[in-house]
Amino acid sequence: MKSFSADKLIKIFSKFPTVGPRTAARFVFYLIQRPKEEIEELINAILEMKKNIKICTSCFNHFESSGEENKAEETLCDICADPRRDKTLLCLVEKEIDLISFEKTKRYKGLYFVLGETISAIKKSDLEKLRTGALEQRIKNHPEIQEIIIAFNPTTEGEATALYVERFLKPLNKKLTHLGRGLPTGAELEYADEETIGAALEGRK
Repeated sequence: MKSFSADKLIKIFSKFPTVGPRTAARFVFYLIQRPKEEIEELINAILEMKKNIKICTSCFNHFESSGEENKAEETLCDICADPRRDKTLLCLVEKEIDLISFEKTKRYKGLYFVLGETISAIKKSDLEKLRTGALEQRIKNHPEIQEIIIAFNPTTEGEATALYVERFLKPLNKKLTHLGRGLPTGAELEYADEETIGAALEGRK
């Protein structure tokens, strides 16, 4: 019979994306077999990550603080703070992992905005989860933005979100584009290879 602490840890791991109870149980029993030093190393790594990770005030991407004395003043991630990025392009993504997928292609040189969620076509309450207010301010405060790339997953929720965001942004009179063909319907950007994402990005329209 599993102990209460093991049951509790299984429930915690089951909350992770794509992790079900069976996989969570494997994680727990793997940890049980590891030496105390490895467990302490894992705990310390998690605590260190939480201490140093910040949210970019411009794109809402998570980034790691430099650890220097002025780290409290850091508000922008490396991408937003990079003067070499093309400030005329703004790519809208659902979550941080999608941003990473685009960066791996090394084909996109513009900036990003993490919307944070997608919406269901039937749940109007989901609209409150979107960072549309912050997005509108970002665009209004940066008139150099010329093109906004709507780069959501080609899922039902992603399509519904794209439609809503496009209607929301239309009054701002910016060029709105979508990813080109190549991404299979129902797929997640984080699982697509760099070549497929790069082709979809270059084929946007």
